[in-house]
Amino acid sequence: MTPPVTVAAVDLGSNSFHMLVVRAEQGQRRVLDRIKESVRLAGGLSANGHLDEATQQRALDCLARFGQRLAQFDEARVRVVGTNTLRQARSAGAFIARAEAALGHPIEIIYGVEEARLIYAGVAEDLDAVDANRLVVDIGGGSTELVIGCGTQTLRAESVALGAVTHTSRFFADGRVNKATWKAAVTEARLALEPLAYDYRELGWSAAIGASGSIKSIARAVGADAPGEMITSQALGKLARRLYKAGSVDKLAPEGVSGERRAIFAGGLAVLAGIVESLGVEAMQVSDKALREGVISDLLGRLSAHDSRDDGVDDAAQRFVIDREHGRRVAETAARLWRSGHEANEGPNGMAEAARVLRWAAMLHEIGLAVAHRAYHKHGEYLLGNADIRGFSQVDQHLLATIVRLHRGRLRTELIDALPPVWQARTRDIVLALRIAVILHRGRNPATWPPVTLAHGDSMLTISIDTDWLAERPLTRADLEHEGERLAKAGLKLELELVATGAEAADG
Repeated sequence: MTPPVTVAAVDLGSNSFHMLVVRAEQGQRRVLDRIKESVRLAGGLSANGHLDEATQQRALDCLARFGQRLAQFDEARVRVVGTNTLRQARSAGAFIARAEAALGHPIEIIYGVEEARLIYAGVAEDLDAVDANRLVVDIGGGSTELVIGCGTQTLRAESVALGAVTHTSRFFADGRVNKATWKAAVTEARLALEPLAYDYRELGWSAAIGASGSIKSIARAVGADAPGEMITSQALGKLARRLYKAGSVDKLAPEGVSGERRAIFAGGLAVLAGIVESLGVEAMQVSDKALREGVISDLLGRLSAHDSRDDGVDDAAQRFVIDREHGRRVAETAARLWRSGHEANEGPNGMAEAARVLRWAAMLHEIGLAVAHRAYHKHGEYLLGNADIRGFSQVDQHLLATIVRLHRGRLRTELIDALPPVWQARTRDIVLALRIAVILHRGRNPATWPPVTLAHGDSMLTISIDTDWLAERPLTRADLEHEGERLAKAGLKLELELVATGAEAADG
């Protein structure tokens, strides 16, 4: 029987910050705490991408309150995700550092497609297990996520730079709405959606579901907030006409919409009208679930046997046509080298995460071959730093990109020094194990199982390897000697220790 576990998700949205605390036991989830605060992060983002101090302080005060609730939580049981505004903010590092200190937990900035996947995972908890495509739409403060999925699997996911806060600021900043500004706002939304509209309509769906505060407020305004009721395209059109005839949201005074939500209501409504017109949505039901529920599901998966990042690595290997069998052999050897040379000077969570990162990097170390063989480690760094990989945050992908960049060629220690402090020593050991494993498997023979161990000193690396095995592979020995020269330039000495293990050598 799986013991009960209590986990928490924090969603740092562009309009509101949400915290959800859930207890999972025997396949059931019970909400223990749910807190929402309007921070209006996107409203404090200037045209040049800087967050003003007042908005930062408002966010920090909120996170300090959240932090009091999360003070007793182990880091592995909390996941905090930042979305569009934090993706767009320039020089966000200083603010993130202050935010992490206030909250007491690390913050992950996730890419838009990953946000869309997590939103669908949250909404899917309430969907019937039918074999049919569903469209899920989430209008946030700074971006809109659109996903088509079937069951629990996403088939197409996109994040578009359309948000209730940003669209309101652009078209209705003075609070007034007229027919001309309304049409301009809807047209702009349709222009942003045009590149994906055809593909989405071709893929199709049997039901459309809306999530997030903006869509919920629209449902209340059209009287479709009861269970089973839907926002129809006709009702949406009538609401829009009422709005621009009234001249402002305050004069319209939509029923069930709070004063706080009214401030961004016009922008969210224009975005939804653009979606309905672009995609041909006739009716949309509303879900109470959203990003934070998806983050909870993902976190529980990480704590059990299923980490969505493993799926992301497999997806990337398939998409970029990587030799996965070779990647697995390199990963297995790299893991053995890392375990034999790594001193257990940190907790089990850190050790387990480092082992996972090593495996992912080994599986994807040849991703750059999709671009060219020459300098493929550099191409790999770019791809891993910029591709959408399921389950990974921006920091996760930057870490993987750095390891792949350093798995061959010059060991640029300054790239390791630029990583978060907790990962610097880990990454050095991971990179060294991966470099040696790649050399040992350069012949790409599936039967090769190198009889080797690795030991670390402060500036010394000792490879203990079977004498007969290495004697049969002069090219491998030459490559290891060249590696010693490369590492020497980084201040490391590589020493080969030949030992008689009696291991049976396989052709390499």
